[in-house]
Amino acid sequence: MDGQAWLTGFTVLLTLLLLGGCNLQYRMLYETDTSLPSGSSLEENDLRFWPGKEEYRGFIGGSGTGRPRGTFIVFHGNGGTAADRSYYAHELGRLGYRVILAEYPRYGGRKGDLGEAAFVKDADETVRLAREMFSGPIYLLGESLGAGVAAAVAASTPVPLAGVVLMTPWDTLQAVARHHFRIIPVRMFLKDSYDNVANLSSFRGRIAVVGAEQDGIIPIRHARDLYGSLATPSKRMWIIAGAGHNDWLVRMDESLWKEIVEFVAGEAESNP
Repeated sequence: MDGQAWLTGFTVLLTLLLLGGCNLQYRMLYETDTSLPSGSSLEENDLRFWPGKEEYRGFIGGSGTGRPRGTFIVFHGNGGTAADRSYYAHELGRLGYRVILAEYPRYGGRKGDLGEAAFVKDADETVRLAREMFSGPIYLLGESLGAGVAAAVAASTPVPLAGVVLMTPWDTLQAVARHHFRIIPVRMFLKDSYDNVANLSSFRGRIAVVGAEQDGIIPIRHARDLYGSLATPSKRMWIIAGAGHNDWLVRMDESLWKEIVEFVAGEAESNP
């Protein structure tokens, strides 16, 4: 291919990206599942619609006996729905915490818009409502895309947060996009930024960063770069050896969950 033909082809490609960039972004980021989880499947996993089935915001589970040690609000990754993340309610509930599995707009039958602005606004409201309903410290846990939502909420919410756990996070969405699309000017077609570095730059609470060593979707260097950027003195990072983006859970055991949660909750529980 001669230079002129290459330039023409690249110009056409760039034009298509600019015209359809928003749709491309949404296909990369948001694998929406619009089905409403059934009551029977929720019962099997000891989950309930929260705050109620009508206009629900997520599912609640976790510690069912005694006084919970606090509330974890979980923001899930881009595939499936919040109801598919019952393992968080199980693991965190076993450690004594109430767990809210937050659902996004356009997922799980919820109405609303796709995109960072809509997700963060909705998540802010979920955190505010949890604060009104429950006493005790509030923690955020975000997985993959959900780490971006959790980081943005940490920057925007007036609700005091006791700590944040980020599972397989990135530094900036743009940095990850550049890794996967090296010859494309990704900044020109990414509408959402999910800049975790900027969003967490002023947060001084406890932050746990958990990366997957063999992550092919969000390479581990992005988690490391995020961790290195954190200004809080109360931070710690774990790297799950041999784990990929979608199989890290099977490499987590009870002792690792306990270690992560004890770190992120330490300050809040020593000062109730």
